[in-house]
Amino acid sequence: MKQKNTSALIGAALLMATSAIGPGFLTQTTVFTKSLGASFGFVILVSILIDIGVQLNIWRVIAVSEMRAQDIANKLLPGLGGFISLLIILGGLAFNIGNVAGAGLGLEALFGVNVMTGACISALIAIAVFINKQIGKAMDRFTQLMGAIMILAFIYITLISSPPLGEAVLRTVAPAKIDFVSIITLVGGTVGGYITFAGGHRLIDAGVKGFDALPTVNRSAVMGISVASLVRVCLFLAALGVLSQGLLIDDGNPTASVFRLAAGNFGYRLFGLVMFAASITSIIGSAYTSVSFIKTFSARIAKNENWVIIAFILISTIIFVFVGKPVHLLIIAGAVNGIILPVSLTVMLIAAYKPAIVGVYKQPVILTLIGVIIVVLMSFMSLRVMMDL
Repeated sequence: MKQKNTSALIGAALLMATSAIGPGFLTQTTVFTKSLGASFGFVILVSILIDIGVQLNIWRVIAVSEMRAQDIANKLLPGLGGFISLLIILGGLAFNIGNVAGAGLGLEALFGVNVMTGACISALIAIAVFINKQIGKAMDRFTQLMGAIMILAFIYITLISSPPLGEAVLRTVAPAKIDFVSIITLVGGTVGGYITFAGGHRLIDAGVKGFDALPTVNRSAVMGISVASLVRVCLFLAALGVLSQGLLIDDGNPTASVFRLAAGNFGYRLFGLVMFAASITSIIGSAYTSVSFIKTFSARIAKNENWVIIAFILISTIIFVFVGKPVHLLIIAGAVNGIILPVSLTVMLIAAYKPAIVGVYKQPVILTLIGVIIVVLMSFMSLRVMMDL
């Protein structure tokens, strides 16, 4: 049982982390580093603390209730779970189109294949994971492999770019400027939409639930944020190292530019590997989590879960192939994800105090206070984004 819990702990953490680390995550980190410089370290620090607060609030309630998020929501208010599921699926589908595109771009940089061809190949690889009869183990092992590749690649590119560590540390605790919009954006990109539920639902599927499982849930939640944050910190330092040398990052493909400027043509190939790994794990995480939000509503979907997940991946790929880069769709999806976090977190905060859902469990007051603050901040920023669309 202990070995099973450890495997599920690592698998859930990496599924959440690799779901977060997609094409948008990489581009976002590079762009903010270019605009804020070393002060972006402060933004990362604050967002990490907020991310942990969000993740612990949501995962703990899922664990002690032994229910998925949509079932918890329906228990609070009939129909609410369906509404949240709809938001998750729409946001997950839109972003998955971007993930498919990112995987295609990765294979183009790595092997020189056409982007469309690379996207189709990537979709087939993701589908192969879900065709495996031992889907849980296959998904865990694949995300572990891709996660290890990304971490090693980012550590290498960070070391070779020779970032000004002293300045980065100083500005992390004493920033020259503070950009609250970037903080909210980072939080939404790490634990917004379907991402924070990826690991929580994976633990439920692995049988890690109940009050006794809370220590495992806590470790897994923090591990997931830590892995995603490690990658973000490494990319931040790499981009900062490039900027400190007076080199210009290309706005057209900022992350690829950082890798190329730091390590030449090998760096560009390495970027292709990282982009592919980040994108294909996000495809898997998005598809798995999105379908996990509807399988409790239909016995037929639950019975054929793997095939529904495969259909989700195929639909994302077909839309990309025929529509191309869905820029406007991704912008709308960003706004939807911004709405999902405060709505879903509010549901979990209320559910944490409902004995019919969590029994005798008492949510730590500090977690609740942190959750309320995050809901207020994210709601405000989401409204601003919606008004600008």
